[in-house]
Amino acid sequence: MSEEHTSVIVAGGSGLVGSELIKQLLDVPSIKNVYALARRPLVFQSQKLKSLVSPKLQITDWQENTPPPSLGFICLGTTLKQAGSKQGLEKVDYDLVCQVAREMKVIGVKRLAVVSSLGASSRSMSHYLRCKGKMELALREMGFEQLTIARPGPLVGLRDSPRSSEWLTLFTLNVLKPLLIGPLQKIRPIRASHVAKSMLYSVYQPSSKRVTLLTTPEMKHMLSQYQHTND
Repeated sequence: MSEEHTSVIVAGGSGLVGSELIKQLLDVPSIKNVYALARRPLVFQSQKLKSLVSPKLQITDWQENTPPPSLGFICLGTTLKQAGSKQGLEKVDYDLVCQVAREMKVIGVKRLAVVSSLGASSRSMSHYLRCKGKMELALREMGFEQLTIARPGPLVGLRDSPRSSEWLTLFTLNVLKPLLIGPLQKIRPIRASHVAKSMLYSVYQPSSKRVTLLTTPEMKHMLSQYQHTND
């Protein structure tokens, strides 16, 4: 871990991937400050965790003497059921993510990692995937030194508010797992903790590519490489 990257900021730390990411960041000795941008204080207890509480997830009253974060992580997202409408979903998955990314850049973030979705495309027939695709395009144009876009398949992990549709999807894909080979590996379920760790490894890894896309097979390959290196 470079001394240049001792402060990080996370938006969406109460979610499935975000909470796993904060756990991992707090366990990295070289990381001195973890800023958590959230609507309410998080349950984590650590001297290096600093909560930035804002109902609208706005970074306000940033002090000049505060060590600026050079790494940023955005793990925000919702569902149509939670948002209540397509417009409500777009306000979170597109508008809010872009707002947070711009504010992170202003306070010093150089490398950003964001959770998107498998199948994200600005031309998708699915409103959800179209919002994710538009968000990805907007972040590409913001000029971060390095941008990692995670596009996981179905997530495995414990949510505060379980989604019944996810349980059905995970059950079906686990039954079909032996058949999910080749290109179909992208839709294999993946643990939220593995997505978080892949994002963390990616932003710390110097890359000649300004934008890195990580699907489930690529995340699993990255984790196996690091595991082999540390054995």
